[in-house]
Amino acid sequence: MKKGNMKASIKILTTLAVALLAVTGCDKTENQVEIKPLSKDTYLTFKLSDKVTVQSVRYKNRFGITIAGHMYTPKDMDKTKKYPAIIIGTPYGGVKEQGAGIYAQTLAERGFVTVAFDESYNGESGGDPKDVSSPGIFVEDFSAGVDFLGTRPFVDRNRIGAIGICGSGAFSLTAAQVDRRIKAVATASMYDMSRVLRYGWKDTMTEVQRNKILDQLADQRWKDFANGKPKAPQGFPKTAQTSIPKGLDPITSEFFEYYGMKRGHHPNTVPNFTVTSTMDFMNFPLLSHIKSISPRPILFIMGEKAHSRYFTEDAYKMASEPKELVIVPGARHIDLYDRTDMIPFDKLESFFKEYLK
Repeated sequence: MKKGNMKASIKILTTLAVALLAVTGCDKTENQVEIKPLSKDTYLTFKLSDKVTVQSVRYKNRFGITIAGHMYTPKDMDKTKKYPAIIIGTPYGGVKEQGAGIYAQTLAERGFVTVAFDESYNGESGGDPKDVSSPGIFVEDFSAGVDFLGTRPFVDRNRIGAIGICGSGAFSLTAAQVDRRIKAVATASMYDMSRVLRYGWKDTMTEVQRNKILDQLADQRWKDFANGKPKAPQGFPKTAQTSIPKGLDPITSEFFEYYGMKRGHHPNTVPNFTVTSTMDFMNFPLLSHIKSISPRPILFIMGEKAHSRYFTEDAYKMASEPKELVIVPGARHIDLYDRTDMIPFDKLESFFKEYLK
């Protein structure tokens, strides 16, 4: 082949390759992303809105674990434009088909691109063995969500926020401490899992009690290694129950009302994290640098009657301005999971529209 013809052939092949890349989107970023229509078999604990489009998405976190999420977009969205986006974490032990999906759907109805996701090792996300709980990885999962959203052509990567519900409230704040791409954070019924597992309910655990638990966990690691798999507690029933068992303490009873009964039951979650996951939380304090989130804003939302309100009250005191605390009259902890008549969506909308602009 003559030199001139060879150059022309190379130019044609290069042009074709670039055109194919533009059509397929198969660059290095998209090789680890999967987006497809939501399966008709997907079970949601809430009614799907006709004002949004929902897609099943898969993407990797920096540990190479595949994160499963549901991406909600406004039905009439113009994909040639750029929209603000919000990554939304589940209650501790929950999945995207429950409360996080309700938040994602409602805010998508109000003009945001949203993703509700399952944490690593949980729900439909990857990670082996299943049901492991890790504060560091769960924090990373929020940043992985920002990675995904910020590479969507219809998302303005400079207008990405986060919402954490229950345990993911602390994970979202901890992620924002170091990930400055998160421009605004809101929490609802926040739990600080590291604090409660290390210090007990309302910090009542003694050092003697803690050391006893650590000795038991250390012994469990021997057993897990010998058995070839980690032990997980019983958790909640695999099928929805019609009543709350007698004899449960008030907090467990409240969680059973949501996870164990039709109200919030989902087959992908029967909160039963591996026993030795507790060690990681005891050694990983969350919210140590919450002041560093400033000048990015934080919106704290808690129920007036929530057993968890002391976590939010203390985090609010620790945080720097700008910050805001919203107390929902009459609401318990789980009511901010799914009670759309109680969750202050108007406030969430105005908060994110103000700070993601």
